[in-house]
Amino acid sequence: LPSPERLLKKLGQHAYPFNFTIPQNLPCSVTLQPGPEDTGKACGVDYELQAFCAKNAEEKIHQRNSVHLVIRKVQFAPEKPGPQPMVETSRSFLMSDRALHLEASLDKELYYHGEPISVNVRVTNNSTKTVKRAKISVRQCADICLFSMAQYKCSVAQVEADHQVSPSSTSCQVYVLTPVLGTNREKRGLALDGKLKHEDTNLASSTIVKEGCNKEMMGILVSYRVKVKLVVSRGGDVAVELPFVLMHPKPAQHPRSQPQSGNTHSWISEDITLTCFHSWGLTLIPTLTLM
Repeated sequence: LPSPERLLKKLGQHAYPFNFTIPQNLPCSVTLQPGPEDTGKACGVDYELQAFCAKNAEEKIHQRNSVHLVIRKVQFAPEKPGPQPMVETSRSFLMSDRALHLEASLDKELYYHGEPISVNVRVTNNSTKTVKRAKISVRQCADICLFSMAQYKCSVAQVEADHQVSPSSTSCQVYVLTPVLGTNREKRGLALDGKLKHEDTNLASSTIVKEGCNKEMMGILVSYRVKVKLVVSRGGDVAVELPFVLMHPKPAQHPRSQPQSGNTHSWISEDITLTCFHSWGLTLIPTLTLM
């Protein structure tokens, strides 16, 4: 975006720059996807900047003397990701002396939007049962902390495959899934990143809660898990879950004022260069900063 100094030089004496400070711990812009038959405004957290011209602060704001600017808060990925997710479990069966052992892992903890996720599945079958199939899914969980407490869970990517593992044998398989919005546009309650007027959006990023921050003030808490489930003949299912983080990469150019923590926040505006009040002949140039 052009700097305020360049805009002032271009727009002349009736341009008035201003800035405001955004508290760091405000919730990110997240919207719950409505269903095909839902009407009205979607539930979520969004932000709108209103600027107006008046003779004093108590004067009634008229639409002809004000403008509204949609902005959104985006949380970028931390510079240091967490440890590689790994989980294991064993399941014993009736009339079987030994157990079925399932190990699952991801190649890393942090993934960027649109990046494929490799799920490593190792099955050691010491039981007398036979493993028939494997079901792998990526699930989004959205905890709502707005007007009431609620939770939405949606599968955003899944694969089911024959994974035959006979008694007293071992099997290793790698499954690849890519969670994207394009294949989930009809799912009601799916959490999406805040959307601007002329842009598409994506699945909501994972919520990183700063230490000491009240989770109830975060609006909508989004998290992701990979679920690995084995279907066993005449024995039920064996399942494990692997939490991971899905976010945007930190951009090369970021705001001048950076938070001191490892997480980077960015405010992106819809049209921040020229905001004109036609009846007053003024141009306001906002500058966004973070605490």
